[in-house]
Amino acid sequence: MSIQARMKELGITLPAAAAPVASYVPVVVHDNVAYISGQLPFIDGNLVTGRLGEDVSVERGTGAARACGLMILAQLVSAEIPLDRVARIVKLGAFVSSAAGFSDQPKVANGASELMFDVFGEIGRHARSAVGVPVLPLHAAVEVDAIIALHAA
Repeated sequence: MSIQARMKELGITLPAAAAPVASYVPVVVHDNVAYISGQLPFIDGNLVTGRLGEDVSVERGTGAARACGLMILAQLVSAEIPLDRVARIVKLGAFVSSAAGFSDQPKVANGASELMFDVFGEIGRHARSAVGVPVLPLHAAVEVDAIIALHAA
């Protein structure tokens, strides 16, 4: 089954790829590895902002991380990299805007991790970092970046 067919079966629709908010490119491919810049969480076109453990619940944060994962996939498609070319999700880095004492960053990051497994199956399992930070660009609640191995074009 193609990745597009699996996504349709799961009821997943990709958002439009977001434009960079500073001086960088969203995707760089080198030696069949795609490096995807940190993506912010847009749900229904609105940026999820705030801080976990302060004004954002773990559930909302998990949804925000999932939205970041969707944006990672949207960036691949926007860079004209078919999702069926993905050989392995190698690593995700999740940055969670966290209040002092908040320690559920791994639960929040699961939103992106579980999306990758749902979409890609076993090749969606990956290494991961889940890091609490005091603030993210545009006051986003979560940011996720990715390293993705690709099949040769």
